[in-house]
Amino acid sequence: MTQSTIAEARARVASLFEQSTLSSGVYAGRWIESKGRDVSTCISPIDGEIIGSVSLAHTVDYEEVLESARCSAQAWSEIPAPVRGYAVLQVAEELERHKKDLGLLVSLEVGKTVGEGQGEIQEMIDIGRFAAGLSRQLYGLTMPSERTAHRLQEQWHPLGPIGVITAFNFPSAVWSWNAFIAAVVGDVTIWKPSSDAPLTAIAVTRLANDVLSSLGHPPVFLLLCGNGRTVGERLLDDRRLPLISFTGSVSTGRHVATRVASRLGRSLLELGGNNAAVVSEKADMEMGLRAVAFGALATSGQRCTSTRRLIVQESIYRVFLDKLTRLYSTVGVGNPLEANVLVGPLINRAAVDGYLAAIEEAQKQGGRLLCGGREKDITQLPGGFYVEPTIIEAESDMPILQQETFAPILYALRYSAFDEAVAIHNSVPQGLSSAIFTTDLREAEQFLAASGSDCGLVNVNTGTAGAEIGGAFGGEKDTGGGRESGSDAWKAYARRQTACVNYGRALPLAQGVRFDID
Repeated sequence: MTQSTIAEARARVASLFEQSTLSSGVYAGRWIESKGRDVSTCISPIDGEIIGSVSLAHTVDYEEVLESARCSAQAWSEIPAPVRGYAVLQVAEELERHKKDLGLLVSLEVGKTVGEGQGEIQEMIDIGRFAAGLSRQLYGLTMPSERTAHRLQEQWHPLGPIGVITAFNFPSAVWSWNAFIAAVVGDVTIWKPSSDAPLTAIAVTRLANDVLSSLGHPPVFLLLCGNGRTVGERLLDDRRLPLISFTGSVSTGRHVATRVASRLGRSLLELGGNNAAVVSEKADMEMGLRAVAFGALATSGQRCTSTRRLIVQESIYRVFLDKLTRLYSTVGVGNPLEANVLVGPLINRAAVDGYLAAIEEAQKQGGRLLCGGREKDITQLPGGFYVEPTIIEAESDMPILQQETFAPILYALRYSAFDEAVAIHNSVPQGLSSAIFTTDLREAEQFLAASGSDCGLVNVNTGTAGAEIGGAFGGEKDTGGGRESGSDAWKAYARRQTACVNYGRALPLAQGVRFDID
């Protein structure tokens, strides 16, 4: 059953590619031929088997992509924003037509469950529709001028070509947050996907640009699959790219920020999350249990919004932990293409090693293992990268709690007074997503207040994972401060221009300054 399910999925997703054995990883308005290029073999974390090969960008390909981006940006920026929005909407509709196959490709490539893979594609569809509406709402302010017969206003212009570097855990959705919003603003995107997830990027790029071509538009979504030295570093240093959006680790994000800032470019950073859920004694316990489990286990704990710390009021601590541990014992771990599985594999061997090392270090620091803690062997999937969902009782001063491990490891802590819970919550360097479970209005409002959660995302009676596209997504502190997706995040992809128009016959100066010339 397991092997046949995987074979069926591979057969379905083959239709997304023109070549079944080797796909070009470079799109510069045309797909660059693979001959003479280095090749990357794509391994599914489900079973360790090859699912495809991708030719990687050469240095000459980089320049062709940049030149294509420059030409496209000039033409695309002259198209009215609502027309651009309509084009993005048609891309979203095309993605919906291929939703099932694209979702299966996500599952095969990064190990997400079928539901999560479909959900990722739905997120692209949703952001495309959001961007289409946004294309008629790129508002600028008009301000009253202190000078007679003057008008003062601000307007927003496209930046031009921008670079988007994405991580494996959301191999397409995070790109769409950037690319679709940037497209309606008038920008062209050069996408460098994770080396662990190039196939999804190729399929999405192909579908999106086919739609644009059918509408008579230039190629707006360009692609550069390649390693950091050939592609990534060049993007960071390229003055032709006024904005680099990067999703990844804190350490790499610091490097990105430094390199881009050295040329006075902009960086939009979505970095690590070390997210916590606070469970009050006044919580709806069943709701809290379900939300914590989803937050800690979805995508096998490989979301930047995954719940990594659980902070429970001491009067319910033992009851809550006992219930959660029993719940963990019922969770299906294995082939994510099968219906009864909620936790699939980690992305690769290095992720498994990181999981095991973190558990060993936590125990050295005094942590007590409640469940899990081992690599999981699945007989039918000997090449897959599976681990057991893990809960570790911890103390807030353990150094391991300051780190983010991309794996299903949950550290459980207890608190007495509410202020203590907030202090524990805010004690880590990251600040992405947070949650509190309580039926007490005062506790909820305290957590939402300026003195409460210090994260960019705050949730009351819902978990840390699973943000909606309508709100701006991003975090504070070591998470980088970036904002993507909804609200007014579109302004990151535009340049603001303040315009002053004198429609009178005199030349009054601001602040009452006089400059009389005879």
